Amino acid sequence: MSIRNLDDLLAEGVSGRRVLVRADLNVPLDKETGQITDDGRIRAVLPTLTALRDAGAAVVVCSHLGRPKGAPDPKYSLAPVADRLGELLGAEVAFATDTVGESARKAVEQLGAGQVALLENLRFNAGETSKDETERGAFADQLAAFAEAYVDDAFGAVHRRHASVHDVPARLPHVAGRLVLREVEVLARLRHEPDRPYVVVLGGSKVSDKLAVIEALLPTVDKLLIGGGMCFTFLRAQGHEVGKSLLEEEMLDTCRDLLARGEGRIVLPVDVVAATEFSAEAAYDTVPVTAIPADRLGLDIGPRTVSEFAEAIGTARTVFWNGPMGVFELAPFAAGTRGIAESITTVKGFTVVGGGDSAAAVRALGLDESSFGHISTGGGASLEYLEGKALPGIVALEQ
Repeated sequence: MSIRNLDDLLAEGVSGRRVLVRADLNVPLDKETGQITDDGRIRAVLPTLTALRDAGAAVVVCSHLGRPKGAPDPKYSLAPVADRLGELLGAEVAFATDTVGESARKAVEQLGAGQVALLENLRFNAGETSKDETERGAFADQLAAFAEAYVDDAFGAVHRRHASVHDVPARLPHVAGRLVLREVEVLARLRHEPDRPYVVVLGGSKVSDKLAVIEALLPTVDKLLIGGGMCFTFLRAQGHEVGKSLLEEEMLDTCRDLLARGEGRIVLPVDVVAATEFSAEAAYDTVPVTAIPADRLGLDIGPRTVSEFAEAIGTARTVFWNGPMGVFELAPFAAGTRGIAESITTVKGFTVVGGGDSAAAVRALGLDESSFGHISTGGGASLEYLEGKALPGIVALEQ
């Protein structure tokens, strides 16, 4: 991997220079209060920002949040992120109320050495996500004009062909930030040289969302443990009734093929927590997968499954986990995800939490993040990397 990193840029000297940092500050916000509910992604970029500030750079940070439709939308504003970033840095963060307009230009022009400004949500500008290269390039030109160097520390966005990720690096001297470099090093280790036994735990809702990564991992893993809503399509493919559980009928033949090819290595739940409805107040029972009631839906793996999965995890030298085992946000259906996460913390080898909902679950369940070898900030990006795809943001850094 021929990517220049932050240390290369620092060695050249950044004192008094403006540096544009693409961060992934796409944090969850409470729908009612607008307050940040998990600041993990903000914390993840702090080492890069701190190193640049200490070296005397004027730091211009940009990010997206949510999926606005190419125009300003108050519910997706980065204003609360600017406040939290300032608290964590222990210094005021100037906030521009637009992306490349008058407010942004003023904020950037007033930056001194060691100071930080945050631009408003990049996706408030249609050029950020445009499929038209001319429109995207024009926005990239405006962003690049703010700085003399570019640092990509937004691993959660490197699989997107967006202006700030793919096009800006072509316009400025560019390097990978601390976070991106660490993410790529970790995932390369999983893809090319995992210590064995190598156990992968996959959860989440749909088989279709994880099909490509299952196909990519199946030839290399020693065990593939499947939970979450996606397990019910596999169970149905085995001939079990799944009641009202999440089911992708169109994926049944695919699951049968995967089970045949992964015989002895794909491990499915043996019991599940089946509820009368999708609610924390619902009635529920733990039942074998051979006896899921017709009027119930599975919302978590059961304790026997947790025990069997934990036994397989306990033999591993490398573990990759992506996707919760159940609806962990609802207390009655969080035990499966907690049990698997806790078993991963006991592994003596190398453990990776693959971002997204898995990383959110670790924090929501109050687990010690330092007990895991690495917690990725990019769920989709980490999966696409393991699938062997060329990620536009990484390709741009290599050029």
